[in-house]
Amino acid sequence: MSSENATSPSHGNEASVVFSKDGAIGHILLNRPKALNALDLPMVDAITAKLREWENDATVVAIVIEGAGEKAFCAGGDIRGLYDARKRDDDALLDAFYRREYCLNNYIAKYPKPYIALMNGITMGGGVGVSVHGHFRVVTERTLFAMPETGIGFFPDVGGGYFLSRCPGQIGLYLGLTGARIKAADCLYADLATHNVNSENITALKSDLSAIEGGNDPFAVVKKVLDDHHVKGEEGLLNTLRTEIDKLFGADTVADIFAALDASSTDFAKETAKILRSKSPIAVCVTFEQIRQGRDMTLAQDLAMEFRLSQRTVRMPDLFEGVRAVIVDKDHSPKWQHADIGQVDPRDVAAYFDLLPEDKELKLQF
Repeated sequence: MSSENATSPSHGNEASVVFSKDGAIGHILLNRPKALNALDLPMVDAITAKLREWENDATVVAIVIEGAGEKAFCAGGDIRGLYDARKRDDDALLDAFYRREYCLNNYIAKYPKPYIALMNGITMGGGVGVSVHGHFRVVTERTLFAMPETGIGFFPDVGGGYFLSRCPGQIGLYLGLTGARIKAADCLYADLATHNVNSENITALKSDLSAIEGGNDPFAVVKKVLDDHHVKGEEGLLNTLRTEIDKLFGADTVADIFAALDASSTDFAKETAKILRSKSPIAVCVTFEQIRQGRDMTLAQDLAMEFRLSQRTVRMPDLFEGVRAVIVDKDHSPKWQHADIGQVDPRDVAAYFDLLPEDKELKLQF
């Protein structure tokens, strides 16, 4: 395996993302295990640059991305860094991070070579953005997937309006509003993953991938390797809950969802209502609209919409308060701007989706 670390960003003495080539594979290792491999802007830029280089390197047949350590693939973006940027009014960083992260998400979706994400461990937020848009998404018995953004006053970004709206039935809306955490079988059921591999076999899988030859259809070659390593795994929960989720979350408004939850006597509905009431009311309302609109959008259109949402949300009180409560002070008692969704003005929700000035709009380059 040859190392390509010269331009990698670093935290302390260690490179925060490590690039290497192993046979036919261009390998990306997210290398901040103590921070659960959270993404920051230098990492986003480094990954983008390396993918551009490897796109034009005939010796690289496919890309593999994974996370360092035993706990996480990538637990999300560096929210604490963005919180600090907001405190010092660093508008340039608040623009640049989301702009370049979303460009990377779109680039991954369009990448002309097989892109294999090994989602072995916690995979949330920004970690979903650098995995779910890839051609192949591999989960293991250690995978824990979630889009928990409404719990910090944000929305499920990195293309959430696109991929959540394309989950079966109302599962994506359920996942996006509640931030529910799911495991490997449910990722497969929700079309968020393509293959399930035992974590103890990841090394063997990477070895087999490194030995491939591209041929006329490298995607078919990679799929064959992944299929050979795929295991059925355990039965998930979403399949058994699907009918109830579709009924409860198939309403026309957020208020109707709450009404359906409150009218149900099942334990699932009662627990879900409790969870949903703990989230930021404005974030829940924005997310509902985001996923509804995302159904009829391309990924690029959805990311442009989400960039508008990001630039409004980072300047609103709920995100600042949510990060304080969950990440900074860790009291887990956020004081949201609104007491409940009944206090959220629909006109305020609509304003999040308004176009930005032309020079501030996200213009995808890939």
